[in-house]
Amino acid sequence: MQIHIEQTPNPSTRKFLPGRTVMESGGRDFPTWEAAEASPLAEALFATHNVDGVYFGRDFVSVSAAPSVEWSVLEPMVLEILLDHFVTDAPLFKPGKADFEVAPPPIADDLDFEDDPKDAEIIDQIKELLETRVRPAVAQDGGDIVYRGYKDGKLYLVMQGACAGCPSSTITLKNGIESLVKHYVPEVETVEAV
Repeated sequence: MQIHIEQTPNPSTRKFLPGRTVMESGGRDFPTWEAAEASPLAEALFATHNVDGVYFGRDFVSVSAAPSVEWSVLEPMVLEILLDHFVTDAPLFKPGKADFEVAPPPIADDLDFEDDPKDAEIIDQIKELLETRVRPAVAQDGGDIVYRGYKDGKLYLVMQGACAGCPSSTITLKNGIESLVKHYVPEVETVEAV
């Protein structure tokens, strides 16, 4: 088995492609050691003490190096863990944990809301656009962007995988995603990452 490695726009994150399906649908973010407890693979990667985040996509695993960890040191460890996992066909999740979802981060301490039913048509347009145009493009770079909420012209998104902590994520969010969303959904005035 050969695992291909791609660099991402985030210098601390690499995208590993095992040549097989990782997640049947969607993606799964493991931004912390605690979140990784749901998956033996994510847990093994965090156990190196050199990993700061793991993301499972449809056909890839993104791994973020901890601060001051060089990829020349981490890459062989990650490859060994991934090869062991995929060659042995180990389960991706612990029993009963596949559907476990990490709670999305709050938008802000002072901004707690649910989507307003009167915005349902706008929200449907936003979600469709994210699903068909934005998420596939972001997945190419080893990450994901997930809808978190919409209120008063502001769209809130969660950046995952290689997108989380990427130095160019603010530029991508404001110049790329915000422009695209505002073009197709003029009710959106601004896009914010949470």
